[in-house]
Amino acid sequence: MPAELWSIALVLLASFLGSFGPIFIKKGSAKASFSIRALLSNYHLLFGFFLYAVGTALFIPALKGGSLSVLYPLVSTTYIWVALWSMILLKEKMNVMKWAGIAVIIIGVSLIGIGG
Repeated sequence: MPAELWSIALVLLASFLGSFGPIFIKKGSAKASFSIRALLSNYHLLFGFFLYAVGTALFIPALKGGSLSVLYPLVSTTYIWVALWSMILLKEKMNVMKWAGIAVIIIGVSLIGIGG
């Protein structure tokens, strides 16, 4: 079954929102500790897990609108967002190989979209 437009949009939204998860988890990892009290007061870490959960929760209803083989590769757009947020919010540097990887992801998702 080909993917419906609302389903593709929902997966892309889930990918976008979920991409903030690793950014907040990275920020929270600086204060990470294995005590329950420290984990529960680490708001960056908790918010990161929450955003991962939101992304997953949005993905579930999107599956009703299309084939998993078309929709799931769209989740890889999360890597693009994470790379961009890492540069903007964490001041990480990108090199040619990282940009090439992003280009490959974009090409791959485009090919799956064309063939889906």
